[in-house]
Amino acid sequence: MAAVNVCIGGEAGQGLVTVGALITKALVRSGYEINVYQDYLSRIRGGHNTYRVRFGPDPVLAPCEAIDVLVCLGKETFPLFRDSLSERAVVVAGEDMAVDWPRVFRVPFKDLAGKAIYENTVALGVLASTICLDVAVLEELLDDTFRKKGDKIVAANVEVLRRSFAWKEGQESIFECPAPPAGTRGRMALNGNEAIALGAMAAGCNFVSFYPMTPSTSVPLTLIQHAQETGVVVEQAEDEIAAINMVLGASYAGARALTATSGGGFALMCEGVSLAGMIEQPLVIVLAMRPGPATGLPTRTEQGDLNLALYSGHGEFPRAILSPGTAEQCFWLTHRAFDQAEKWQGPAFVLTDQYQADCYSAVRPFDLDALPPVSAPLQKPDDEEGYVRFAPNEETGVSPRALPGLSKALVVVDSDEHTPDGHITEDLGVRTAMVHKRAKKLDGLRADALAPEYFGHEQPKTLLVCWGSTRGAALEAMERLSASGETAGVLHFGQVYPLRPNDFLHRFEKAGRVVCVEGNLTGQFADLVHRESGYRIERKVLRYDGAPFTPEYILAGLAGLE
Repeated sequence: MAAVNVCIGGEAGQGLVTVGALITKALVRSGYEINVYQDYLSRIRGGHNTYRVRFGPDPVLAPCEAIDVLVCLGKETFPLFRDSLSERAVVVAGEDMAVDWPRVFRVPFKDLAGKAIYENTVALGVLASTICLDVAVLEELLDDTFRKKGDKIVAANVEVLRRSFAWKEGQESIFECPAPPAGTRGRMALNGNEAIALGAMAAGCNFVSFYPMTPSTSVPLTLIQHAQETGVVVEQAEDEIAAINMVLGASYAGARALTATSGGGFALMCEGVSLAGMIEQPLVIVLAMRPGPATGLPTRTEQGDLNLALYSGHGEFPRAILSPGTAEQCFWLTHRAFDQAEKWQGPAFVLTDQYQADCYSAVRPFDLDALPPVSAPLQKPDDEEGYVRFAPNEETGVSPRALPGLSKALVVVDSDEHTPDGHITEDLGVRTAMVHKRAKKLDGLRADALAPEYFGHEQPKTLLVCWGSTRGAALEAMERLSASGETAGVLHFGQVYPLRPNDFLHRFEKAGRVVCVEGNLTGQFADLVHRESGYRIERKVLRYDGAPFTPEYILAGLAGLE
């Protein structure tokens, strides 16, 4: 049976995220694969928001357009999504709502809840029963969720849940549920930002400074939740300028440091990125993209800040830019970003976006023993008295990085151009040598770069090129093309800079047509590929309305190219 797409709609403040989060966890505990897409307005209360969970026994890679189960917590929900309902769709709505649809559960919310505060639990119970979840799983989740509020609150919610299940089971069965697969329990419901935070913990991150900005904030908030166990110090700075400079100071002192922000906040950090390049200091930046310019659509998604990360900071210096496409990649690539920052002594970016930040998926516990060690600075140089921070290295451009205060070595850094021992200079010959030294590290970053992942036919008629969060939608579009008889492939870049042309040019040459799929107006990654390899990707499917890619959107875009 095909995956089921559930949409819960209502106003901000109605608790639809609570219902959605509990259903998400229940589906994962029941063994299903999931994909979550949250669409919310930039306000505390009011407006219309949705929480969408697509689930099934097989991998669910992306959101989709058609809705199979629509839960109406607000009267606006049904009119907004009536035209998106699939042929098999069922609607869950209050008995007083005007719903023109043949398959409806008209729920007596007030009678089942007893008190208005429990109406969300009614919605949870009716929805869970509609999609054939076990009431015992939901009871366990309610206990986990409300235990801190006391036994009475847990008992009241469980009573309402059971009453709602009983009411739904007394209705005519009008929806067919997919059976969960066997042997898929023991997984986590994890979103992209949580996975990034876990990857940072696994890399030994022990200092974070940030200024809150959607959709990046849950990265440091997750680290705060685990601060006591991990020892990480998290500082909410007064602004983004202070945040990045705190991170640089902590890194200079030997911390593995991270900051997280979004476009407008990162714009303020650009001078700090340049400082990292000049003083050759490790720095990990999580840049969670959203539509701009300026405030733009602060709670929607886009891939518009690739160029911002690529060209941020005045002057010329190397950097690594990673862009994960799954929760698992969020973990592994964040861990790798710390290694690349430490190894090559400069900034490393993790590019994500609002869709991926909030998108939950079912993830198996990570194998920490499989993680490679993260590069580390010197504790004590061999020649303490003769140590110079920026000693020339013609082979790699990387100088031994000692930590101040751990030996007699004097660790001098300067934001001005400097001599190898870190002191300011205006000697033009030294300037040229230091520029070449810093630039040499790009060769090492390129040699270390991750090759893109390839999926599909070896000689596809259509090759979809994508990066970051577009991975799932592109893969499902490929599957649908293949099912229709057209050979197709997907080339996904989890590292977008630096690139090695030999890793992907042969894929382009084998394809009938190469199409870049990315979430911005101008095809920023397609332009980067052309700059780095000389290959111009002429065909593009682009999206920049604030919504994530779906396979249907990609297929419609491909049809428009023909």
